[in-house]
Amino acid sequence: MSDQKSLKILFVINPGAGAKAKTSWEDAIRDYFDGQTHSVEYFIIGAQDDKPSLEEVIEKIRPQRVVAVGGDGTVSLVAKHLVGSEMALGILPAGSANGMAKELNIPASPKEALDIILNGKIGECDLIEINGKELCLHLSDIGLNAQLIKYFDEGKLRGKLGYAKVVIKTLLNRQPMRVVMQTENEEIRRTAFMVVLANASKYGTGAVINPDGKIDDGFFEVIIVKRLAFSEFMKMLFRPQPFNPRNIQCYKARGITIDTHRKVHFQVDGEYMGRVKHIDARILHHHIALILPATEPGQ
Repeated sequence: MSDQKSLKILFVINPGAGAKAKTSWEDAIRDYFDGQTHSVEYFIIGAQDDKPSLEEVIEKIRPQRVVAVGGDGTVSLVAKHLVGSEMALGILPAGSANGMAKELNIPASPKEALDIILNGKIGECDLIEINGKELCLHLSDIGLNAQLIKYFDEGKLRGKLGYAKVVIKTLLNRQPMRVVMQTENEEIRRTAFMVVLANASKYGTGAVINPDGKIDDGFFEVIIVKRLAFSEFMKMLFRPQPFNPRNIQCYKARGITIDTHRKVHFQVDGEYMGRVKHIDARILHHHIALILPATEPGQ
């Protein structure tokens, strides 16, 4: 937009995200902004042991927009530094899993995604605070999917092929868990393979776990996956369709505690967090600003 005022933008690049090399993303960004009046800075995750830190760079530069160049883990990392500020979070989907970008209809094309960074609208997004320290922007879960992420992180193959390789190992090692959940209104006791805390609606593969999910409504959904056959698990990887409603239960909540009979695998926004027996989650309504496409799909 020719009449747009100059912006100060910080790009936070994860060089280990996805299959696209760090330099190709940097090149695409530099080419896009060549000849423009916007001030563009870069922070490479892991460079010089992150000295100065991302927090220090943000405080020094004070950008209006901070853009995560990576997958869901990178988006979550950057988001934690922007909570409660007026700086808006943007996304360039450069990871193996880009669930939040898909949720927001941000295209995979660097140019089209950069168009949104400059010309998109600013919206408010909720966060889920977990155990008083973790912040979930997208999806968090305990059980089978978190176990798959652990195996994926331990492997060398990325992308959907990397996920597919660890599916059988995950299914062979799956074990149900007994859970006791307390919402604002009721106690729920179930046996499940997964329990999902969903701020959004779909995984990065496109599989829809929470059809009614909205990132700005002041609620999150708790989805109990009671059964998960091989075909259902493959759907998580390759088929952007809703889960079988007969195999899940969904509860809307502003807060919940979850206790399990044993330690279970736990992930937040695609990052494996270890094993836990207790979850205490609550919604943080409109705690972060997001850069969104200016128009809805089809408009």
